[in-house]
Amino acid sequence: MTTVQKSNLQASANAPQPFGAIPNTAQLKWHDVELYGLVHFTPTTFENKEWGFGDADPKIFNPLLFDAEKIVLAAKEGGLKALILVAKHHDGFTLWPSKTTAYNISQSPFRNGNGDMVKEFADATRKHGLKFGVYCSPWDRNSRLYGGPEYLKIYQQQLTELYTNYGDLFMSWHDGANGGDGYYGGALEKRAIDNTTYYDWSNTWAITKKLQPNASIFSDVGPDVRWVGNEQGFAADTSWATFTPRPPIGLNVAVPGQLYYPESPKGTRLGAYWMPAECDVPLRQGWFYHPQEKPKSPQQLFDLYLKSVGRGAALDLGLAPDTRGLLADADIKSLKEFGAILRQTFSTNLASQATIKINSIRGANFNSDNLIDADKNTFWASADQHNTAQIELNFPHEITFDLINLQEFIALGQRVDSYKIEVEQHGKWETVASGASIGAKRLIHFNKPYTTKSVKINLKAPVAITIAEIGLHKVSL
Repeated sequence: MTTVQKSNLQASANAPQPFGAIPNTAQLKWHDVELYGLVHFTPTTFENKEWGFGDADPKIFNPLLFDAEKIVLAAKEGGLKALILVAKHHDGFTLWPSKTTAYNISQSPFRNGNGDMVKEFADATRKHGLKFGVYCSPWDRNSRLYGGPEYLKIYQQQLTELYTNYGDLFMSWHDGANGGDGYYGGALEKRAIDNTTYYDWSNTWAITKKLQPNASIFSDVGPDVRWVGNEQGFAADTSWATFTPRPPIGLNVAVPGQLYYPESPKGTRLGAYWMPAECDVPLRQGWFYHPQEKPKSPQQLFDLYLKSVGRGAALDLGLAPDTRGLLADADIKSLKEFGAILRQTFSTNLASQATIKINSIRGANFNSDNLIDADKNTFWASADQHNTAQIELNFPHEITFDLINLQEFIALGQRVDSYKIEVEQHGKWETVASGASIGAKRLIHFNKPYTTKSVKINLKAPVAITIAEIGLHKVSL
């Protein structure tokens, strides 16, 4: 819970009690980001592959026009608020001059062997107001030590270097890359590991918590942010921020790369942990740049935004610089137009014009004005005895909208488990949407615009209801 949220809650002894698992401070900051990117750029780019084998000559990595600021600015114009850099992919090549391996950027011609791409990205993101995170693949197809006990020390030292030399991180990103075939120092063989023990995740993530206490840790099983279970960029329509990771049927342990994935898109109602979903998807068809591929259109990106951020999750968009070290013009154009859609759609909240009538108000600190004050650190709350709510927005003149934005005050947990939206049409109430979860954000885009002077939002929860914001918007496509 942030300082602002704590102070608001402390302002009244009448605040609702937390419900179920609740987010920690790092998770609340992660929720604020909503939309960010994952940058893949290694020698694999120059090989035109998706997975490097670990045997590429470092000398091929020579992006003559590389400019981290241009990539960051394109991302920012697309509405992204952070970038995660793949500092090391499965090929084992580190984009910083790591002391743990000779297979690093200092062996390439980039910056005459004096380059540090992690630093350049870290500096560029902070210069332009974006947050920064890193991914360091646990699988290393180059290292001759991979599969043995010595490699774990190398991997943990690589994380330590990233955590101590590049400032505050908003996220440490991990996946379930659990071995396979590779170069392995020339052995050219397949290596398997015990994915339940080899990476020693509890102690490995303890390094994160010690050195980067403000960073959220992402993996299939969290502990802070969970993988949504697909690389297509969407969460389930009903998506809970709480989750109880379970192993696959017949196995005993849930770890990265080993999980009962059918539950990941939806989460677990009343799950043991606050572990919201990240929806990752590449801007192009692959995570690395391939000349023959095209980026998703701005309209496709907005649809993914609705199905991820609009379902209480986050959207992690894969960005792939080309061999110049820049994003392709088509990628920049798509990002720019997507960002324009977001800015134009959400620049005006028609709900701010409404007079609000509610069947239950907890007290002065939690009144209906908080619903349309553009401040998600304030909220309306019902009385404890009221776990159903009817919020009616009445307007002095007709408005036309085709998107509604609902946000719970998630610092007190995800409470609502049923919503119904009604619009007054020709003197009668018409149900236009209904569902279960709201969470950090629920965006509902209707298939047609509605013109009306009254909108009604019906909510149910097991406990007192808390809503931070209501928005009515007209999508700009």
